[in-house]
Amino acid sequence: MSDLQSFPITEKWPAQHPDRLQLYSLPTPNGVKASIMLEETGLPYEVHRVSFDTHDQTSPAFLSLNPNNKIPAIIDPNGPDGKPMPLFESGAILLYLADKTGKFMPADPAQRYQVIQWLMFQMGGVGPMFGQVGFFHKFAGKDYEDKRPLERYVNESRRLLGVLEKQLGQHAWIAGDEYTIADIATFPWVNNLIGFYGAGELVGIDNFPNVKRALDAFLQRPAVARGLKIPPAP
Repeated sequence: MSDLQSFPITEKWPAQHPDRLQLYSLPTPNGVKASIMLEETGLPYEVHRVSFDTHDQTSPAFLSLNPNNKIPAIIDPNGPDGKPMPLFESGAILLYLADKTGKFMPADPAQRYQVIQWLMFQMGGVGPMFGQVGFFHKFAGKDYEDKRPLERYVNESRRLLGVLEKQLGQHAWIAGDEYTIADIATFPWVNNLIGFYGAGELVGIDNFPNVKRALDAFLQRPAVARGLKIPPAP
């Protein structure tokens, strides 16, 4: 316990199981990347809910772990060289957990970079663009009289879905025929776009049958079903 006690975040969210990986998160598209990966790998972990309603993400305790005040973030008490490993940014967490467990990331260097490029595609394109569609379609942005921002982000989201459609027309999963962290990163955003954001018709999701096929396969995985609900509602 003494190792984790050196992290100020544990004062606000005490670790009941300090020998387990600590996850600080919410079930958002970025947050569930970490929980799904943890469920898929079977690593023991303890989850702490970071409530946006009470602005937990801007608390000094959370900022001590992630100065960018975004979820998810983790502390692995059994990090490299046996030392605790604090980490934020969902993509970095996926890479770290893949390397730690040897799962959902090819060992072959060339194939590994194929996965990494699609992970970057999600982080640089899919997440930001789909998120903007959500803002301008479902949240405060929907009240803007000027509809050009929504049109811009919808068009870019359609383009990105087209890129995925072509790739998934050639392979079972995004980075090839094996399920990887590229899928774990991307499909929560696709699911959110057409589900929570209610933008499926807006982006013409029926025009992307391969994306829908792969999304269905993703959602049918038991670890995904569990991870999408972590942390549970209070």
